[in-house]
Amino acid sequence: MGAGHAHKLYRHAHSPVHALPPHCKIAAVLAFVLTVVATPREAVWAFGLYALLVAAAAAAARIPAGFLLRRLLVEIPFVAFALLMPFVVPGERTHVLGLSLSEPGLWGAWNVLAKGTLGVAASVLLASTTELRSLLLGLQRLRMPPLLVQIASFMIRYGDVVTDEMRRMRIARESRGFTARGVRHWGVLARSAGALFIRSYERGERVHLAMVSRGYAGTMPVPDEAAATRTQWAYAAALPLAGLAVSLAAWTVTGGLPGTAAG
Repeated sequence: MGAGHAHKLYRHAHSPVHALPPHCKIAAVLAFVLTVVATPREAVWAFGLYALLVAAAAAAARIPAGFLLRRLLVEIPFVAFALLMPFVVPGERTHVLGLSLSEPGLWGAWNVLAKGTLGVAASVLLASTTELRSLLLGLQRLRMPPLLVQIASFMIRYGDVVTDEMRRMRIARESRGFTARGVRHWGVLARSAGALFIRSYERGERVHLAMVSRGYAGTMPVPDEAAATRTQWAYAAALPLAGLAVSLAAWTVTGGLPGTAAG
C-alpha cells in the first residue's frame, strides 16, 4: 500500500510530532479544524491564537516556516474567491480606499480566508510529518471504510505512475523533434492522451492480475503495530484541546452559542 519513496509533502525529521501514531495525528487535526470552523468569525483575535498554536506545532515538528508557507500556496483559488465576495455579496455597503464594498461580503471573505488558511496549514503540517503509507494505515485504524482507503492508496500510487508515463512520452516526442506550437499540433497531443489512457489501463490490469495471483481478495493487510499509548493520545490532543479552549472563550466574549451567530 505504500509508495516506493517519500512524497514531496513529507519532510523527514526526528521530532515528537513525527513519532506520534498516524491515527492520533489525523484525529487531532480533524478535531482542531472542526474547532476552528465552529469559531465565530467576529472573534478576530481567536484566529490569531489559532495561528500561534499551528506555529507552535510546526516548531515542535521542526518544520521550517518557509516550507509551510510555500505549501499554503495551494489555497490561492480560495483566496481569489474570497477577494470577490466584498464586491458581489449584497448587503450594507461601506467605503474602503474609495471602493464600495459589502459589509457581509467582507465578513464572508475574512471567514473563508481565516478558517481556510488555518485548515490548510494544519493539513500541510499533518502531511509534512506523516508518510502517505502511514496516513492510509491511520485511516484504517480509525475504521474508515476499507474500500475508500484502497481507492486512496491506488490513486496515490497510480498518480505517480501516470505522471512518470507522461514524462517518458513527452521525452519521446521531443527526441523526435516535436514541439507543440499551436492548434495544428492538438491532434498529436490528443493521440498521446489516448495512448496514455490505454497504457494506464493495461498496466492497471497487469497489476490487478499480479495482486490476485498473490492472494489479493479485496482487502489489504494491516500490519500488526503496538496500540497508541495514553501519553501519545494526550500529546496529540494538546492542539485540539487548546483550540477548543480558544473557541469557547470566543463564544463567551461574543455572547452567543454555536449556531446563534453567523460563523
